[in-house]
Amino acid sequence: MPLKLYFLRHGQTEFSRANLYCGSLDPDLTESGTQMAQAFADHYRTFTWDAVYVSPRKRTIATAKPLCDAIQTEMHLREGLIELNYGKWEGETVQTVQKTYHDDYVKWLAEPAWNPPTGGETAVEAASRSALVITEIQQHHSTGNVLIVAHKGTIRIILCNLLGIDLGRFRDRIAAPVASVSVVKFDEHGPLLEQLGNRDHLSEALQNLPGT
Repeated sequence: MPLKLYFLRHGQTEFSRANLYCGSLDPDLTESGTQMAQAFADHYRTFTWDAVYVSPRKRTIATAKPLCDAIQTEMHLREGLIELNYGKWEGETVQTVQKTYHDDYVKWLAEPAWNPPTGGETAVEAASRSALVITEIQQHHSTGNVLIVAHKGTIRIILCNLLGIDLGRFRDRIAAPVASVSVVKFDEHGPLLEQLGNRDHLSEALQNLPGT
């Protein structure tokens, strides 16, 4: 059995529902976000999980908890999985950022790999820290299923890094809706994307809620 990494984005928060920049901020899940976490656990509890690695933020821990409780396993918290730091854009709308930090915003849209949000973090920096966690997982797990619970930007950056996609295109090439699952299998040819942004474990009502 090859190693498979399951990337789960956390459930809905007030910030994702309102489409606000949220990286270093640490909001709780909404009630709907908690329901998303439980829906994931209900669907995937029958899988054989070898380990669960989680970003140490309230929204990711709360998303991982129902499954960890169901299968009675511990979370491995890793700082390398935290969300991209949006600096002075934290908690702001796209419209506000575009107006207040216009030049930085234009540069970030054009090349986010090397141009950070104002006072924030580049995709290259996020890729470097998250890659250390992926390497750690590969060193400890050559086969089996490993769950990684993280964030929209971080998951997209990791997937680009694994699949050889230009990091500057992480916003344009990879989708990661709230509570979605993406799966990468490692075989003799390297990382293979098997699923991207899958939300079949969610009810239609949860899938149709606002939020990015």
